[in-house]
This record gives sequence, C-alpha cells and structure tokens, in this order.
Amino acid sequence: MKLEVANKSSPDSYWVATIITTCGQLLLLRFSGYGDDRKADFWCDVMTAELHPVGWCTQNNKTLMPPEDNIYLRKAIKEKYSDWTEYLVQDLTGSRTAPANLLEGPLRGKNTVDLVVEGSLLELQDVSGPSLYWPVRVIQNVGGRLRLRYAGLSDDHQAQDTWLFYLDVRLRPLGWALENRLALEPPTGLRTLKSAAAWQEVLQDARLDGQKSSLPLEVFKDHVDLPEHSFNTGMKLEMVSQWQQLQICPVSVTKVYNEIYFQVTLDDLSVDTKPRFVVCHANSLGILPVQWCLKNGVGLERPPGYEGQDFDWADYLKQSGTEAAPDACFPDTWQNRGFAKDMWLEAVNPHQREEVCVAQITQVRGRLLWLRLEGVAKPLSECIVDVESMDIFPVGWCEANAYTLTPPFKPVCQKQKKIAVVQPEKQLAPSPPPETTPVNLCQPVAVDPANGRYCCSKIFVNHRCFSGPYLNKGRIAELPQAVGPGKCTLVLKELLSMLINAAYKPGRVLKELQDLEDPSWDCHEETLKAKYKGKTYRSTIRIVRLADQIPDFCRKVCVKLQCCPNLFSPVLVTDKCPENCSVQTKTKYTYYYGKKRKLSKPMGGEEAAEGDLAKPARRRKKRKAIFVQKKRRSSAVDFTPAGSPQDSEEDEEMALQSGSEGTSSEPREDHTDASSVDVTSSRPRRAATLRRAFSTTGSQETPECRRRSTRSLSAYSNKYQPPKGQDMQMEEEEEEEGQLVLDRNPLEWSVDEVVQFINSTDCASLANIFQEQDIDGQALLLLTLPTVQECMDLKLGPAIKLCHQIERVKVAFYRQYAN
Repeated sequence: MKLEVANKSSPDSYWVATIITTCGQLLLLRFSGYGDDRKADFWCDVMTAELHPVGWCTQNNKTLMPPEDNIYLRKAIKEKYSDWTEYLVQDLTGSRTAPANLLEGPLRGKNTVDLVVEGSLLELQDVSGPSLYWPVRVIQNVGGRLRLRYAGLSDDHQAQDTWLFYLDVRLRPLGWALENRLALEPPTGLRTLKSAAAWQEVLQDARLDGQKSSLPLEVFKDHVDLPEHSFNTGMKLEMVSQWQQLQICPVSVTKVYNEIYFQVTLDDLSVDTKPRFVVCHANSLGILPVQWCLKNGVGLERPPGYEGQDFDWADYLKQSGTEAAPDACFPDTWQNRGFAKDMWLEAVNPHQREEVCVAQITQVRGRLLWLRLEGVAKPLSECIVDVESMDIFPVGWCEANAYTLTPPFKPVCQKQKKIAVVQPEKQLAPSPPPETTPVNLCQPVAVDPANGRYCCSKIFVNHRCFSGPYLNKGRIAELPQAVGPGKCTLVLKELLSMLINAAYKPGRVLKELQDLEDPSWDCHEETLKAKYKGKTYRSTIRIVRLADQIPDFCRKVCVKLQCCPNLFSPVLVTDKCPENCSVQTKTKYTYYYGKKRKLSKPMGGEEAAEGDLAKPARRRKKRKAIFVQKKRRSSAVDFTPAGSPQDSEEDEEMALQSGSEGTSSEPREDHTDASSVDVTSSRPRRAATLRRAFSTTGSQETPECRRRSTRSLSAYSNKYQPPKGQDMQMEEEEEEEGQLVLDRNPLEWSVDEVVQFINSTDCASLANIFQEQDIDGQALLLLTLPTVQECMDLKLGPAIKLCHQIERVKVAFYRQYAN
C-alpha cells in the first residue's frame, strides 16, 4: 500500500511512501523513488506518525515533494522525470492506497484480525447451496478464528454456533447477498424455530445493527477470489469423506450451479439410500483427481453396494459410462508446505469445533496430512486435513491467543524415589512435611498408552542452578526456560545441542557426552556437532527413547558436566534449588550434590570426567584470573610449548574423531591462551614466575625496558616449571597479591586486544559490546560504573562485575606503566 508521509525537514510538505513490512502498529516504509533499494527504509508508528492516504494532500492543499535534505532521492527522480508531478502520476498509477480508517480514527494501527470485534455482523453462506446467505453475529474472536451465531438465535442455542476462520470464503460483508441478488434465508434446520414474518423482522434488525457499526471492508481484503472451475456434470473424482472418519471415497459431480460452484455427491450403489452431497468450488480442500490414492499409496474406499473385491477405476468408469475429471481441474496436489511426519501442531477437533487439540502428523501424502489428536478418545482421535486448512495452527497459537488448548492424556507413570522438595512460601493449606512429599520426576506429555512412552513433557533449564566448569553461565541464561513437549529423542537432541553451544569449549562438552551410556537405557544414536575456533567436531551421542528414563538421563548428563543435577530436569525449580547449589561458584566450590566431596572422587556412582582432575581443581580454587597478553608481532625467539592450545585442540579433535577420550589431552588443554574464556590452572605459575622475574630485573629500569623484559620472559615462562616445593608457596603468594600482570601498556591496546582481554574474564558475554562500540585501551581506562551502565545499557550486577575487571587493568597500569 502507498500513503503520504510528512517530511521531517519541512513539516508542511509531504511525500509518498510504500509500506514494505507491517509489525502490529509499526510500519516499515520506503520513499517512492528508491525503487528496490532498501538502504533508506525507515520505521514509523501508526499511532504517533503523521500518515495519510494518497490524495489527502490534494484535498487539503498541502505540498507533495521529496524531502529537501534527501539529495540522493531528488537526484534519482530528476534524472528520469522533469518534475515531481510527472513521477507521481507514473508511480501511483494502478497502486493501492492505505485506507483512511486504518490511519486515523478508532481503527488506527489495528491489525486486520483485530477489526472483527464481538458483535460484528457478517453474512454466512449456507452449506446446502451457494446462493443462500443469512446474517451471523461474532460472539468471540480468537486470533481470527470466529465463533458465529445466526441472527435470531439466543444464548439458549449455543449448540448451533459455528466456528470459522475469518478468511473462510463462506463469509461475506453484510449486504453482499443483496448486492449480488442472492437469497437471504435462515438455514434449513432453523426455519421451524420462528415464523416467516419473525425471520424477516430478525433480518431487518440485523441490517439496522450492521449500519450502526459496519465492519470495515479491509477485513475482506485478503479473501481469495475463487477461480472458475472446469467441472462438468457426471465427472468422477476422489474426495476426503466428510461423513466417515479417515476415508477417501469416489464421488461424482451431480450439479453445476455456475462457473464458481458445483455439487459433489458420494457414490452409493446400494438401494434406497439418501444421497449425501457437498457444495464445492475449484479450490475446495479435499477434492482429488482419479487415481490419486493409488499414486500416493493410500487406500480408496469402495462405494457402498459395489460388487467385487477390489475397486478398479478403469472398470468402474467403464461400467458407469462416465469420465474422470482431468487433473487440470484440481489445485496442486503435491504441495505439502514442508510438513513432515512426527511434526507437532495445534488442530481443531472436527467433532467439537470449539476444541483445539495438540496434534501430531502421522503421515503426509501429497497435500494431505494425517493427524492424531491428543486428548481425544479413540476412534475419533484421527483425521485428515489439507495443508491449506484453516483448522491447523502452529504450536503455541492457543497460548499466544489466550485460548484453552485441550491437554493430552497423561499416562500412568511409576513414581520415582522420594526427594526433599522446597515448598512455596505462600501456601493456602497445610502441606505434608517436605521430606516425605513424593515428586514424580517423570511428567511426559503422552498420547495414548501405546505411544505415550516415547513422548515427554517439558524439560526445564533452571537458569539459577550451578552451571559447573564447562558451561557459560551467561549463555545458559539466554536459553529458553524449557524444551518440549515432544518426542523424547527430538527434545533431548535439541536440549543437548543448546548445552553444547552454551559451553566455553563446545568440543570439550561434546567429548564428555560421547561416553554417556547406561546398560539399562533404551537408546537412539544421534549425531551432534560443536563448533569452536573455526573447527567443527562431530560425535555420535546415545539418547534415551523412553519418557520414564529421561530424569535419570538428565541427571547423569549433569554429573558428566559437573553441574547441579537440576540445571536441566523435568522438574521446574521455581525458587531455591533443593541441592543448595547457589553456594557454589566457578572457581570455588566445596559442596557437590549437597555433600562435601572433592571433584577427584567418583560422584553418584559415576567416574570422574578425568582421572587427574583433582590437581587442577585445587589450583582453580587458589588462583585469580590472570591476563598475560600475547604478542601479535613475530619475535626473534618463537616458542610453541608442548602445552600450547594448538596441541590441545588437535588432541581433542583426534579424540573426537577416533571416538575415544585421550586422557593425555586434559593437562595440555588447561594451558589455554588469552583468547580463551576459561582461564585455567596453569596461569598462577606463569604469572608468579613473571612477577618474580620482573622483580629481579630491578625496579629502576625505564618503563620501556620493563616492557621488553616482560615480553621476553612471557615467552620463556611457557617452559619454566618451578620446583614442587615452591608450588604451594607461589599459589599462596598469588592469592595474597591477586594482581594482574600485563606485558603491554593498556593505553596502546587496540580494540581487538581489549576484546581479547574481556574474553579472558568472567565477563566474556559482554565482549561483543566492546567490539561494536570500538572501545580501545584508552577508552577502557576511562570507563567508570555510571558510564558503563549508561553507555552499555547494563544492569547493576553485570556492570559491577565488568568494572571489577576494568579496575584490575587500571591497577596493573599504575603499577607497571604510570611512572
């Protein structure tokens, strides 16, 4: 649509713009003259911007001209046209203007769906004939799905209410039938409720009500204009039965009303049967060409009274002396819209249309979907719908529109062992003691007893729980609160993929998960991948298939990743974790699973992730994060020590490819460079060595001499290993000093070096802000808490955390370079 927009540079002038995208009351506009160039697109709010329909300026003697400050636009138009008027005539010819009632007045800024309010009146086509209409009143509007009641009926006739989507071709604006010389009569089944005179009075009242609050015609702008059909009387075709569940039957065209509508009747060869027919058009859902079932491997029902074991279309057409409708008469029969088996969606229950159920696609054939409706008793739980059906919706549609979704049947699930539960603070009634309250860890959303065991409910990501040494707390916080419901393997694959991406080193987590196995599990193998520093690692992970094994699987994954067993679990932790994991931190934790244990000991019947974890764990407890900036320039002496990150990554990659875990790669991986997020236990030795070497070089040297000596020592210190007796002494010295040692003046840091430093701290998730705002070393040293909060738009907690790291750089700067 096109509209006229006020120019910011001169408020009395306007220019024409085209709507590119709508998002609620927000419009993305592009000034006429830019063609397909998107560089000058701009957003505006319908509720606040000065927008008018095309023609408003002419009516109100306002000037139409391109913005004066937009030299590019003026030049582009002037190159092709002599004046603005000539260009506008060319641009607006055949275009569509935005309606005035959407730009001003009570309908301003509303979506099309929102225009259909309760009490609105429309006309509904009768199912028995295309030329019969009757007014209906909107009782409820759920995201465009309308609950309609025939005019003349009261609340006592709720059973007669009809549910249709607002785009249904049977719905027309009030007055449509009269304009098109069609009959206005109540449906056949309702005519006996009132006399003919009473129905006429109802019709007059409906027309008066419609005139007082007429429905905007914009509601019908997206209605599809029905094409002309090419069916003839006597033609045969196949159709999804509207009378029998899950059947596709032979039908015949028995009447052609006009070029738009025709009548289809179910073939029935038995004696004394009442014909069953339905009104169709060229785009009707469920009509299929002859032989469609044969080509798609679907069974076709024999007509009642048909003699013979197997139905054959060639014999049937020959016996009846009829012809098959040509394929050209039908819409694209292979369009599947990307639907696939086992996908989940929300669908209307065809037997109770006010009900919307969880549904799973059991098979896809051409443009037809076979659905199994959860929470619906058999045999009514299955149905066939077209991919273009207005009775299917994406998962979450009911929640988004505040409508009740029919819940699935819950299976009988064996209760797990009793565990302590923290009761909510506000309790309306006394509850049993927390120690004896059984909690069912298995809460699968199931279907029926046959298939429910393979489907699970939500698996929650409890962001407040302890995330352990492998997972980045900031990235965990960005994950969705829950995954599922759905098929167990699909839900768990999605969950594990998210955890791998939330790791400091995704390849390391992938390697840990590779050895996850239990003989009692019913497993399915899935290939997962991890990307880290430009490399892609792949590994086959065993994932449980049964819902009742999910709690045990989640718990053992947590054991493997050394995090709280409730970090991801079928149980939602609403307040305080039962494991009391909040007392733990990344670098210092003495409690694990609520018990005093060291990391080097086996936990919960599981082996430690690595046999030599105890030593690094002790050092991690003692050390402070230390940043030693590596030189980007090549130096005369170039060391690549055995513990370099290159070796570590290669070993890790080889271990993943071979499918075995090499324990020798663990110590090497702990020696990581400054770009790594996880600052490891080798740093205290290295930093203490630097400080000791630095102090022996003499404090009287110039800053430049100190910088040179520090650089050379930083290269040498990779090989330096102090005597074992000095190990604890250096760690204690490190804890006492706790100060950063830099090998380069922070005033000279580039933006990349600043980002590298931030990545080496526990504020790694904020590194992209420094990159985006081009913060170099000088700017870093000028940052304060108010500046960080205001310029980076951070909350107080993360801002304080970041400023602590900045203060460490400042202190190191004053100690090493300020003289």
